[in-house]
Amino acid sequence: MQNLPKIGMPIAVIAFVLLIFIIKSSVNIGYGEAGVLFRTFSGGVVTDEKPLGEGFHIIAPWNKVYIYNTKQQEVFEGKMQVLSSNGLEISLDVSVLYQPKYDELGLLHQTKGENYLNIVIVPEIRAVARSVVGRYTPEQLYSTKRDAIQNEIFEETRKKVESQHIQINAVLVRDVTLPLAIKQAIERKLGQEQESLEYEFRLVKARKEAEKIIIDAEGKATANRILNASLSDRILKEKGIEATLKLAESPNAKVVVVGSGKDGLPIILGNQ
Repeated sequence: MQNLPKIGMPIAVIAFVLLIFIIKSSVNIGYGEAGVLFRTFSGGVVTDEKPLGEGFHIIAPWNKVYIYNTKQQEVFEGKMQVLSSNGLEISLDVSVLYQPKYDELGLLHQTKGENYLNIVIVPEIRAVARSVVGRYTPEQLYSTKRDAIQNEIFEETRKKVESQHIQINAVLVRDVTLPLAIKQAIERKLGQEQESLEYEFRLVKARKEAEKIIIDAEGKATANRILNASLSDRILKEKGIEATLKLAESPNAKVVVVGSGKDGLPIILGNQ
């Protein structure tokens, strides 16, 4: 019985060491995450193998796993101060949707590290935004070119970070803020342009209506000329005879004298 404590102590120590070994050797990777393995005694960061996927993994206790979020993420860069093409200061609110390239996580960890957002994405989006906005005037930024600016910032940022093991999914220009005096001047100018366009539209409409009236009048005049030219005396007499005969068929017509009227037209007598 006296030997039990002596035997139990080594067992406890072994169990404790085994527990530490298991804790150090296991890693659990959550959903939307991946792990980059660092081999302490054999090559460091593993870049030629796929990262560790979701779930439970056993590794050597002297190695380490760096866990990365591989889901799409968003960074918001609000109130960036940039200059337009004519040197005016513009405030820009931009959001970037990004995620690390899954199969290149090892290279990303080796070259940029876990803080790749602030090392790569944030500086690049600021530089590209300044470059793109500098090509446009405040009027273009305020009115017609916002979608074009958004697309240009996205394409240029995507190309710059693509080789750095990062994927840019979208760039959203949420707001463009101009100096108040410039904004008011642009709004007045746009209002005047709208009034000018409306006035021009009214002029064009009135001109078209006048042209329509002239065309209708000319058409009627032409039709009258053609009709007058076609109505000879003989045709008029024939039309008069036809009309007289139709009237003679009426119950009120009693006597028809043919050839006794003016110009030889028939005469109807009697109205009883």
